[in-house]
Amino acid sequence: MKNIFHLPLVLLIFVSCTPPSDTLNEEHRPIQVELTTSMGAITLELSDKTPLHRDNFVNLVNDGMYDSIIFHRVLQGFVVQAGEFDSLRQANLDSSVLESLDYRVPAEFDTTLFHKRGALGAARDGNPERASSSIQFYIVQAGPQPDSMIVKGEKRINGWLQQHYATLAPENKMWLDSLNFALENDDYELFGTIYDTLSKIAKDFEDYEPYRIPEYQKEIYRTTGGTPHLDQNYTVFGEVVAGMNVIDSIAAVPVGDGGRPIDQVMILNAKVIKTKREMPE
Repeated sequence: MKNIFHLPLVLLIFVSCTPPSDTLNEEHRPIQVELTTSMGAITLELSDKTPLHRDNFVNLVNDGMYDSIIFHRVLQGFVVQAGEFDSLRQANLDSSVLESLDYRVPAEFDTTLFHKRGALGAARDGNPERASSSIQFYIVQAGPQPDSMIVKGEKRINGWLQQHYATLAPENKMWLDSLNFALENDDYELFGTIYDTLSKIAKDFEDYEPYRIPEYQKEIYRTTGGTPHLDQNYTVFGEVVAGMNVIDSIAAVPVGDGGRPIDQVMILNAKVIKTKREMPE
């Protein structure tokens, strides 16, 4: 199975609302990861509300999977993205290592985790379970959003949720099986055809609960920024706590087709920053 994970702009990424750090017990302090890039350092804080994604990311960092890879997709006003398999090959990873990354991480959605500016999310393909790429991640760079875009974003969220639940409905099992078959066999033409069919079926599907963006999150989208249309469809598992200026610099580089930077922007090294819970007594 090819590992092509995109965040399509038309079809088919927050933060945990944790108490201030000085009120946290040492054993409950979130894990932080530092990315040293060719344009500066970025510090990420991982959410304990998404333990599968948190632990997977930490394991990949500790295994050096993010060392010497590029940001392969840079879209100013949207996201910067890394972890593409082609860039991993360029980092001279052994083929057996690449094969070991051919898995998905089950989706972890939480209504308090949303796509505000600086959110760390997991990219994915169009699999019906909305499971994440094993390694590909994005960071939201988008700035403040007008109310019209927030309203439009909420509508897109519910369109995707409607299609998700319609796809999993028992009466549509034949289409679900065909969709999975297309993905497993890298038949993206067939996948597109089935996806379009399910999109039409989903328009009349009512057995799901529409999502409403909470007002406090809308206010953050208005004032700080973000990409509201990706909420509850892509897993957010952390946020940038230092180095957002670096993200903005990366987002501003000249790009070619698909948002690929003309001059490579590298993640030189990734490491887990030792928190107090990890420090020796």
